[in-house]
Amino acid sequence: MARFYRLEIAADLFGGVTLTRNWGRIGTSGQQRRQWFARIDEAVAECTLWADRKQRRGYARDA
Repeated sequence: MARFYRLEIAADLFGGVTLTRNWGRIGTSGQQRRQWFARIDEAVAECTLWADRKQRRGYARDA
């Protein structure tokens, strides 16, 4: 089954940072979960943690 997992970091309107995780089957919009952080370094650390987890499970990093 072809699946995707997307991680995105973006600034929010309140001075914080949002990490958005989106996953599901290719061809669908999938599911989404957002986490809010006060600082960018916290969001980057969490994003790196999720990217490492997903690579261990067989997901390939996209360019």
